[in-house]
Amino acid sequence: MLLVNENDKEYRFGDSGPKYLMRGPNVDFGIVRLKPGEGFPNHLHQVIEEDFFILEGEIEFRINGEKYAVLKKGDFIHVSPNNAHFLKNVGEVPAKAVFVKAPYDPNDKVDVD
Repeated sequence: MLLVNENDKEYRFGDSGPKYLMRGPNVDFGIVRLKPGEGFPNHLHQVIEEDFFILEGEIEFRINGEKYAVLKKGDFIHVSPNNAHFLKNVGEVPAKAVFVKAPYDPNDKVDVD
């Protein structure tokens, strides 16, 4: 059993980026926050599936280099393994999304140009 409050964890870049609420042993669960105009680097996972559920703002998703969609509050997207994904806040306010990655593998991330 695990009980965590979001306020007990920190974003990777101070006030933005990913924030993990749980890492492993079977799944990663966290929140990503992007300031207006901020993007999260293009990357892919070879085995991991990654899901995003938008809580606030507007996030553009590029999949394999192509604009896929602009997601808003209440939208959900599933990214299958080997699909490069890039996120960018295209709104005028901070954007926030829940992310879930499974299966757990802290080494399964490939940066893509």
